[in-house]
Amino acid sequence: MDTRFLESFVAVVEQGSLAEAARRLNLTSAAVAQRIRALENEIGVRLLFRSGRTVRPTQSGAAILVHARDFLGHVRDLKSIAANDTPSGELRLGAVQSAKAGLLPNILSGMAKKYPQIEIHIVGDMPAPLYTKVLSGELDAAIIVKPPFPIPKTCDWRVLRKEPLIVLTSASASVRDPHVALTSEPFIRLDRTGWAGRLVDGYLRHAHLRPKERFELDGLEAIAIMVDRGLGVSLVPDWSPPWPEGLSLRKLPVPDNSFTRYIGLLWTRASLRAGLVHAFLEVAETTVAPGLKDASERKRGSSKRSR
Repeated sequence: MDTRFLESFVAVVEQGSLAEAARRLNLTSAAVAQRIRALENEIGVRLLFRSGRTVRPTQSGAAILVHARDFLGHVRDLKSIAANDTPSGELRLGAVQSAKAGLLPNILSGMAKKYPQIEIHIVGDMPAPLYTKVLSGELDAAIIVKPPFPIPKTCDWRVLRKEPLIVLTSASASVRDPHVALTSEPFIRLDRTGWAGRLVDGYLRHAHLRPKERFELDGLEAIAIMVDRGLGVSLVPDWSPPWPEGLSLRKLPVPDNSFTRYIGLLWTRASLRAGLVHAFLEVAETTVAPGLKDASERKRGSSKRSR
C-alpha cells in the first residue's frame, strides 16, 4: 500500500474537501481524487462521500481513520530514527497567531538553509488546544504562550520571547500614566478566557484597577486597530512585530514587569522526533532568541559553580 494514498485520505478528512487537501499536499484536486480512488480499490470499500461542498468519511472510512493516522505516524518515526546524523523527516509544529507572523518566518528561513531535509507542517490555533495536541502526540512541538500552570515533567519548555504587558493608547492621547489611561479611558479588553487574557486580568486585580470596559476581543491586531481609531485603550503583551501597518500608537510600560507573557517552544521529551525538535530549537534560539539563550547558559553555568 502506498503511504501517499493514506496521507491523501487523512488530509481530505481533516480538511473537509478535496481542494483544501490538495492545497495542503501541493497537488491538484484531480491527483488527490485519483489517490483516493486507488486506495478505495485496494481496500475494496468506499471511504468518502460528498455532502454539499464538503467531503466526509463513510462508516468504513471513519473506522480506518485512526489506524491510518497511527500508521503514518509510525512511518514518520521510522524515517526520523533512520536519519542518524542528519535530521530529516516531517516535524508537526503548532504555533499561536502572533508567533506565526512574528517569529516563524525568520525561523523557517533558517531551517530551510540549515536543515532543508526537514519538512515542517504548521498548525495554527490558540495556546490551550495546541498544548493538548502536544501532550497527546498529535503535534511534535508547539510555539505557545507559557501555560498558567506547571508544565508536566514529561515535557520540555524553552522561552523564545518575553513580552511584558503594556498599555496601548493612540499616539494623540495626552495621558502618559498607564494606570490613569486604564481608569479614565474606555477599556478594550483582551479575551479573559485565553491565557494572555488571564494574565491581563491578573494585573488589573493586582493593581486594584477597574477599567470602564467597552469591548472584549480575542485578537491582538484587532485591538490595536480599535485603539488607533480612538475607541479606547488596552492592556496587552508587547507582541512580536509585524504589527498592522499605518497605525499611530503609543506603548506605556506598566510599573510591575513581573506580569510578562512568555512565548516558547513546548515538546515531549519521549518523542521519537525529538531530534527534529532540537534542530528546530537550535535555529529558533540563534534566530529569534540569541539573548535569551546566552542568559540561560550564563544562569546554568552560575548554578553549576555554586554547587
